[in-house]
Amino acid sequence: MDPELEAFIPLLPRTDLTDPVAYRKIYAELAAARPAPDTAGLEVEDRTVPADPDVPVRVYRPRQAQGAVVWLHGGGWVVGDLDTEQHWAAPIAHLSGAVVITVDYRLAPEHRFPAALDDVYAVLTWTHEHAAELGIDPDRIAVGGHSAGANLATAVALRARDQLGPPIRFQLLNEAILDDRQQTWSARNFTDTPWNTRAVRAAALGHYLGSQPATPYAAPARADDLSGLPPAYIATAEFDPNRDEGIDYALRLLQAGVSVELRQWPGTFHGSLAIQTADVSQRQLAELGAVLRRALTE
Repeated sequence: MDPELEAFIPLLPRTDLTDPVAYRKIYAELAAARPAPDTAGLEVEDRTVPADPDVPVRVYRPRQAQGAVVWLHGGGWVVGDLDTEQHWAAPIAHLSGAVVITVDYRLAPEHRFPAALDDVYAVLTWTHEHAAELGIDPDRIAVGGHSAGANLATAVALRARDQLGPPIRFQLLNEAILDDRQQTWSARNFTDTPWNTRAVRAAALGHYLGSQPATPYAAPARADDLSGLPPAYIATAEFDPNRDEGIDYALRLLQAGVSVELRQWPGTFHGSLAIQTADVSQRQLAELGAVLRRALTE
């Protein structure tokens, strides 16, 4: 474990998704206790995307942005909102120079799969249709996210391909949960790692899916055909149950002819990027921004 990160582990609250409403309150309080992100030089605007139901979004617009990323928060499909995600969105907008659109998708278990995915697809479509209004090139739109948000980014890329939907230039997947089966080496062996444990994964998937069987749009590792998908950057954390499914997905994308950059961060754990004072977290965040900048400007 990276020593800077390890020092924080005793201070981290345990993730408990058995009572989603109670944990949402804890999660929001933790986010609110952090210093507000630097939004100088960004135009920040709350919008509503017309859909059924409408989807709230928050747009972070740097000066002279060429492209945009539809950015999806983590939280096991159960917690997270526009306010909690500002600590990711604002720095990514600064570092990438891209418009960052965060999505307040519907949460489980009140709204099970595919509600969140439907919301994300509606926002992707809206972003493409309103590119001129947003001041971006409609051919320079990426999708990205962390954990369950990265799952949704992966799923919306599959759905857009299958339904000949809006073109996606790039997908950025950070510590994605991609497989409901929990059979990879990391899923079987990292059962009590910080923040993300085997029990947390099982609870999140249970809330998201309910009694439904997992389809590739819910668990993209189940997709048989990965050809024709957008180029990808996939980042994994060393001590994370999700690690090996991210690596496996990257290899399968490569074998399907999709360009992939795979980054395995040693000494990190799931969500440790939230500890932004650590040197490794600063490097991770800078790389996310640089990767998006390259993908959307070159």
